This record gives sequence, structure tokens and C-alpha cells, in this order.
Amino acid sequence: MTASARVGMVCLHTCPFEQPGAGDAGGMNVYVRQLSRALVRRGWSVHITTIGTLGRVEVEPGIVVDHVDVGVPRTKDALAAALPAVVENLSARAADDVDVLHAHYWLSGVAGLRLAADHGVPLVHTMHTMALVKNAHRGPSQRPEPEQRVDAERRIAAQADRLLANGASEAADLARYYGADPARIDVVPPGVDLNVFRPEGPAEERSTQQPSPGRLRVVLAGRMQRHKGPQVLLQAVARLRAERPDVGLDVRVIGAASGRDLDLPALVDELGLADTVRLEPPVPPRRLAAAFRAADVVVMPSAHESFGLVALEAQACGTPVVATDAGGLAEAVQDGETGLLVPGRDPADWAAAIARLHDDPTLRTALATRAAVHARAFTWDRTAALTEDAYRKTLDGLSRG
Repeated sequence: MTASARVGMVCLHTCPFEQPGAGDAGGMNVYVRQLSRALVRRGWSVHITTIGTLGRVEVEPGIVVDHVDVGVPRTKDALAAALPAVVENLSARAADDVDVLHAHYWLSGVAGLRLAADHGVPLVHTMHTMALVKNAHRGPSQRPEPEQRVDAERRIAAQADRLLANGASEAADLARYYGADPARIDVVPPGVDLNVFRPEGPAEERSTQQPSPGRLRVVLAGRMQRHKGPQVLLQAVARLRAERPDVGLDVRVIGAASGRDLDLPALVDELGLADTVRLEPPVPPRRLAAAFRAADVVVMPSAHESFGLVALEAQACGTPVVATDAGGLAEAVQDGETGLLVPGRDPADWAAAIARLHDDPTLRTALATRAAVHARAFTWDRTAALTEDAYRKTLDGLSRG
């Protein structure tokens, strides 16, 4: 692509430059932010459209964030309820000086279809999560995703010029659940900021880390909702306390509640884990990397992930990951090589996996060594190069059309 190439990112319900782990901010924030930076390094300029009241801000050289005030709170539910009016407002005010649009998540995809049509530019879309896939993996206490979202994702899958999937499993889900044409799907794995997430931290970090002799240090990080499975971890810890009192644990749960379907402080009290489990607020990347380095294992008991960025970041820090054997997590974690995959979310199975790592420090060391090597293959520059290839195919197809 030329040095003047311009991409318009559409990321409505959360600003990519907000702190992940709070509210609706999560791995997608990291994805859009780091992808934008890597595209700038490749000669692109990036214009990001989100909802807000801050106006237009050049957050970094080459990256402008346009916070468009549409009179609706920037939450998923509020935007979904007023989506036609939001799209109409955006269409009248969003920037049109881009070569290609790249929308993230279904709300942005609906807006992206309208913006692409209005301004005569192609649309590339990344789902990040999909309603039909979440419904297939939801627990009995979780509400199904609304039909509005299902219908919108079907339309996006059919009408977007190109679809990007975080991994092979997500690409297969796009075809299986939405009938997307495999010829229009590109697999573009996310990356890791290897300058931040690395096995060795600064000397001052190492001097402040407190060892836990005989105790396994466990970390779970992300947005706290049932889909992510913090309740599974806590139930597994309670089970170990009852059945394996010799297994000492220090557990840190890092992140804020997302939604109202889970009260973690109440669950910690109910299970009698106040002396074992610390609930901590979200932290910026360098502190998160320090938390991963200080851990013996990072856990991801999610029902499903399109890929599982946290799993990559933890492995890049030289920390093995225990994750659910589902979706993209089965691609991010190599079972028995860089971590362990658990079939499902039965707390008994999770307790057994955690106990196995507690009992076998040699296995932990081997997994940690291989995890750091595995994660080095996932860089944001590689993600940007694959994304640029997808943009090129989209633009070439448009010119031929």
C-alpha cells in the first residue's frame, strides 16, 4: 500500500484507548489500539470513530480518534436500543476521507455497512464475538443473545466486503453459524506487545515480588462476567480447599464487573475464600505484565473466546495458562506444551488441573519455557501485515468490480 493509505476504524461502544478490564473495555480495545499503531508503522493513517463527547483528538501521530456525540450513553444496551438513530447520526457526521473501513463488533458493523454505502468505500469487519456462538456455549443461568444482534451479524456476514477472523476456529464458526463465504474470510491472529509482555521485568519489579513458598500463585484477568468464568475458578478453589487442604493457593482476580450477572465479592464470602482470593481493579499493561510474571499460572475458564488475547500475553511473560478447550483458546494454548486445556467448565476438572500444576513444579517450569517461545510468534506487526493484505484484496476486488 502507499504511504497515503487511510483506514477508518469503527469501534462504537468503547474507545480503544481506554483501560481494558473495566465496563465494556477488554481485549478488543487492545486489538484496535495495537493494530492501529502497527498500521501507522506500515505507512497508514488511522481514523477511529467511537461514541463520546471529547470531539476529535489526535492521540498519537497518525491516529485520530473522533468521539461523536449521538445523545446516547456509550453502552452496548443503550446503543443497541437506539441503533437506527445512532447510525443515522453517524452517517451525517463521520469522516469520509478513508480508503477502507474496518468495523469491530456487531454494533460497529451495522454502522459500517451504512457508512460504506454512503461514502463508497469497502467494509472489512472483525466480529470479535458472535451471538450464535455465545448462545451455543452459554450456561443455564445466562440469557441468550438478542435476536437483533443475531440478525445484524447475519447481515454483516453476508454484506461486508471481507471478514477477518482471529483464528481458524472463528473462521469455521463464521461459515458454520452464519453461512459466510470462506473465500471472503481471512485469518488474522492478534499479537502481543513483546516489549511489555516478556519473561524478564525491570529489576525494581523483581525486588518487590513476594515469593509464596509452597503456594501456587494463580491469576485471572479480564472483564468479570459469567461468560469469562471467574465463578468457575472460585468454585474450583473452594473444592480444592475441601478435598486437598495440602494445596496452598494465592489467587488474584484482576478486573472489574461487566454487567450485573455476577457478584464476585459475595461469592468469595459465600465460599469462605477471603483469605485466599484477592479481588483487584483493572491495571495498565505494564502492571498486568508484572502480575503475570509473578504468577505460577494464569487461568482462563471462559465459555468461549474468539482467540483469547490474555492467554497470549501471559505466555509471553513465561507463565503457563490453564484454559477451556474451546474456540480460540484451543489455538492460543498448546495443551501439554505451553499450558493445559480443560474440557468444559466443571469446577472439579479445573480443581484437578490446578492441583496437577501445584504438584508438579518440573512440569510448570517446562510449560513456562515453551510458553514464552510460543508467544514470540505473535506480533502486532505480523497482525498488521496480514490485515494490510486483507485490505489490499478488498480494494483490488473493488477496482475489478
